[in-house]
Amino acid sequence: MAILSYNEIVQKKVIVYNNEPYKVLSSHVFRMQQRKPVNQTKLQHLVSGKVIEISFHQNESVPEADIERMAATYLYTNKDESWFCEDGNPKNRFSFPEEVVHEKVQWLKQNSAVECLVFDEKPVTLEIPIKMDLKVTEAAPAVKGDTVSGGSKQVTLESGATVQTPLFINEGDVLRINTESGEYVERVSKA
Repeated sequence: MAILSYNEIVQKKVIVYNNEPYKVLSSHVFRMQQRKPVNQTKLQHLVSGKVIEISFHQNESVPEADIERMAATYLYTNKDESWFCEDGNPKNRFSFPEEVVHEKVQWLKQNSAVECLVFDEKPVTLEIPIKMDLKVTEAAPAVKGDTVSGGSKQVTLESGATVQTPLFINEGDVLRINTESGEYVERVSKA
């Protein structure tokens, strides 16, 4: 386990803080007049997703988290739990509370490939592709002259998520969705 000094705690590193894994979202090293430098960071807890702000001083250091990546498959969500299994080992099943992974799971259809981050031999969080292609299962027909709403409408995707799209999108179209922003990117194929 590598030990990071205060100025090595930079964006995208995963550190152990208070015995818990945190991803560094941002860091800024600065010096206030005549004082020692400080690294002001924003950390996101890998399990709960909670963001905290911590300042690390020149004499402080933290261990870099020993994170492993595991290929996994999304199985289903039931009774507030989302279930997955390790690729190549279907007996190794694990779940996350639905409210913790909802922002990611809403874009997944059954048997989608995901990547799990593993800390201390326990899966702690998911990583899904930034862009995903999903089929439209429900789309209200566009009403001619309906541009009051800015020329967009809400459609339902095969994963169950809803997204705002241009009026020309129809049921059966396959759309590319940005899973980080939850926004429509483009139509991949027409129905």
